Parts: sequence; structure tokens; C-alpha cells
Amino acid sequence: MQHIYYPYGDFLSDTKQLTQKIDWKFDAIIAIARGGLGLAQLLGEYYDLRAVYGINTIGYDDTTKLEAVKVFNIPELNDAKEVLVVDDIVDSGDTVIEVLKVLEQTYPNVTFKIASLFYKKSAKIAPNWYVREAKEWIDFFWTVDMKKNDNATGK
Repeated sequence: MQHIYYPYGDFLSDTKQLTQKIDWKFDAIIAIARGGLGLAQLLGEYYDLRAVYGINTIGYDDTTKLEAVKVFNIPELNDAKEVLVVDDIVDSGDTVIEVLKVLEQTYPNVTFKIASLFYKKSAKIAPNWYVREAKEWIDFFWTVDMKKNDNATGK
């Protein structure tokens, strides 16, 4: 499988582009951790919104897809009515489907919509907004750059 490196500059530019596509007023953001955390932070800053939360999932072991997606650490959304759920990529769609299932069961009176930077057309669910179509494996800067050899620490 071909890999492409996704640098910070593209992330920032694509996040700005995503803000121009989102045409919906929301009162909270939920990041699917870990990939959606940086995106949620920038969107929270852009929209001047402090109600930025994370929800955890485990769906991969490195690059190997697991049989089922585990969803945990569900945020408390007592005052929310419209919530934007964000992730770096909607790949198979399994993670988003499971997250939405848990959130909609927990908060049946809240409307949830999805935004992502990348989307694979073969996914079982499409985000409401996305910037790029993914055709290869994306090596995000936050994963690659943190694992590079650091000569100062000997790692």
C-alpha cells in the first residue's frame, strides 16, 4: 500500500478550507481521539468555542484494523443541542458509525454531524464535510514527526 506524508502546513491549510465548507451552527465539538484532537482544537479556536471534547476509540493496532471498534470516555453533553464530531479521516467508516451509535443512544435529543480532513469513497458512511479524498495510507505529521530519531535524546 502506498503511503503519503501529510505535513503540518497542509493540515493548517485544509483545516481553514474545512471551516469554509461547514455551513452549520454547532455548540460543541467532539474529537475522535487521537486523530481528531488537533483538528478539534483548531476548530475550537476558529469558532471561539470552549465546548471541545474528546471521545476515545480503538479500531486499529498500528496499521491493522481490529474486528470491532471500542468506544469509551463519552463526554457529558448536557447543554449541547448541535454537535460537530471530527476526525482526521473517515476510512472504512466503522469508527464513525460506532461513535455515532453510542452518542445517539446516550443523547437522543442532540444532532450530530461529521467533519473530517480525509474521506475514502469506499467508507460505509460519508462525513457531512471533508476536504480531501484519501486514496493511499496517510502518514500524518503528528505520528511521523514524533517518531523520528531525536539525536538530542538518543531516541
